[in-house]
Amino acid sequence: MSTFTMTSNSIAEEKHYDKRFSFNSFGNDGDNISPQLAWENAPEGTKSFAVTCFDPDAPTDCGFWHWQVINIPASTHELAEGASTNLAAGLEMRNDYGFNGYGGACPPEGHGVHRYVFTVWALPCEKLEVPDDASCALVSFMLNGTALAKSTITAHYQR
Repeated sequence: MSTFTMTSNSIAEEKHYDKRFSFNSFGNDGDNISPQLAWENAPEGTKSFAVTCFDPDAPTDCGFWHWQVINIPASTHELAEGASTNLAAGLEMRNDYGFNGYGGACPPEGHGVHRYVFTVWALPCEKLEVPDDASCALVSFMLNGTALAKSTITAHYQR
C-alpha cells in the first residue's frame, strides 16, 4: 500500500520559504501568493480533500490559522501556485486575519523562526458538515475527527 503524500514546488520541509508567500500587511511586504501543493495515494474511501496552513508558533494561546480549504473534490490532486481566491472547486474558510483565502506568513519582527504546517486531509465525505462561517477551531476539530489520512509539509519563515 502506498503512503498518502503531499509535495510542493513552492515550499519544502524545514526550509525557509520565499517572501512571495508571506503576507502583505502588518509591516510585512510579501506578495501573499498561496504555494503550489500536490498530493497522491489517497486512501480508499476518500471522497474529498481539505488543505490547511497553521502557525503553532504565533504569539497567541491558540496558534494562528493562515488557510483552510474544505470540500475539494476527490478528483483534485493539486492546488496551483496562486490558486487562493480563484479555486475551481472547494470552499476557502475565514482565516485568522479575518478574510476567506490564503493569508501568508507574518510573524512579528524579531520573534524568531515560525513553523507553517501545510496539511492535506483525505476525507470520507464529499462535504465537511460545518457552517460556511465556521471558526478555524471548529473546522480543525472536524478535520481531526473525520480524516482518513493526512500529510504535511512544515515550512519556516522569519522576519
